[in-house]
Amino acid sequence: MSNAVSANKAELLAIADAVAREKLIDKAIVLEAMEDAIQRAARARYGAENDIRAKIDSTSGDMRLWRVVEVVEEVDDYFKQVSLKDGQKLQPGAALGDFIVDPLPPIEFGRIAAQAAKQVIFQKVRDAERERQFEEFKDRAGEIITGVVKRVEFGHVVVDLGRAEGVIRRDQQIPREVLRINDRVRALIFNVRRENRGPQIFLSRAHPDFMRKLFAQEVPEIYDGVIEIKACARDPGSRAKIGVISHDGSIDPVGACVGMKGSRVQAVVQELQGEKIDIIPWSTDMATFVVNALQPATVSRVLIDEEEERIEVVVPDDQLSLAIGRRGQNVRLASILTASAIDIMTETDSSEKRQREFIEKSEMFQQELDVDETLAQLLVAEGFSTMEEIAYVQPDEIASIEGLDDEIASELQERAQESLDRREVANREARQALGVEDALAELPHLTEAMLVTLGKAGIKTLDDLADLATDELVERKRRDEGRRNRTNTTEARGGVLSDYALSEEQGNEIIMAARAHWFADEETADAGTSA
Repeated sequence: MSNAVSANKAELLAIADAVAREKLIDKAIVLEAMEDAIQRAARARYGAENDIRAKIDSTSGDMRLWRVVEVVEEVDDYFKQVSLKDGQKLQPGAALGDFIVDPLPPIEFGRIAAQAAKQVIFQKVRDAERERQFEEFKDRAGEIITGVVKRVEFGHVVVDLGRAEGVIRRDQQIPREVLRINDRVRALIFNVRRENRGPQIFLSRAHPDFMRKLFAQEVPEIYDGVIEIKACARDPGSRAKIGVISHDGSIDPVGACVGMKGSRVQAVVQELQGEKIDIIPWSTDMATFVVNALQPATVSRVLIDEEEERIEVVVPDDQLSLAIGRRGQNVRLASILTASAIDIMTETDSSEKRQREFIEKSEMFQQELDVDETLAQLLVAEGFSTMEEIAYVQPDEIASIEGLDDEIASELQERAQESLDRREVANREARQALGVEDALAELPHLTEAMLVTLGKAGIKTLDDLADLATDELVERKRRDEGRRNRTNTTEARGGVLSDYALSEEQGNEIIMAARAHWFADEETADAGTSA
């Protein structure tokens, strides 16, 4: 009989060892799961109301089973409490308030109890395995890992990573790439999440960082930090652009990434299923970087609008289709690479645009300043574009224009001021017609033109304005890029006064000034209460 018991003990420890090794978890966790299963089976046998404990010795395999009861003066719960007299029978010297151990005989597992115990152990081991997987992979986001394709489900590829499974979702795969079961595949670990069904390891072959890491593996200078990939843009499976810079003047960053006879870049291209890669020298000068980013197209001029965060690029007429690329691919990747919206136009388009703006400004000066066409065109040619510039510039800047003198400059500034005053009156009347309160006109930084814009947006009282957040008032316009053929279709969004170039600080001042009456009302109410 003792031999049989010893065999069972040895078998128990052997099973715990085998499960721990297979699942790569601590043996103590497996033994704890077994103890939990035994406790549940014992409660089913002796009553679930009992506080039953089980312990397996990790060295000998001995199993102890006992019930814990509390010594009390008056017993309310016969399952978990015992009187002082009965307690002293179980444990001599027991006192009130003591918790004593009442040993129980080992239980025989029936078929149902054994099945339940098996489920408990499996669940505990599965939970421990999931936790081990999460702890192992949670800090590995951004690494490249190699695995074997295990199965394909609804277009998502499940990859066996050895100690865990990862998934390459359909949108993170390289288009037109076919991965079959048992194929070896490299991918980027880009996210690890703890979910109800266990840790989810999300892999990607389409992420720009996957290309960065591949170059770091192929180009020692990148791995060592001598060359840095400053920007990366991908159209997975088709084309990509990377901006590189060298921190060592003696090393050419583009040449190092290309490698001898293109060996280094070709290794990356093959891994990415033939994706064409443009390697571009990165530059702190935005104009230079944009010219490089639009390769292989030739660029004539670059005009940067820092306020609108837009870049206008002028190319020769025969370079337009090359600059835009097939389905707008070249300019789209260049926009991502430079983190700026890029508008491309031909020399002809640019010339027509400049001519159109020249005519519009000239006509505006003719009408507002009551001058002839020649003088109006002369002002535009000298760089003047708004009435404010003429009204508030130093007089000698106008007088220094060839053919003009101090007297003409003074007259022009007077007329410009009169024109601005007329606009202000017209805007005031429009503002009053919209029902915008006069109190808003007293707030800092707001002009009558701004108040008209506020009125059209339904903001007509101090409370209306005070309810706005700063970004709702002055946030710059953002545009969603979309290109069809040779034009950009953009939808502008931003704060109500985004067209007036107000800073965030000015926006805060306007909002706080509009809210000032709230605090004044509170102080008045407090004073009335205290009185």
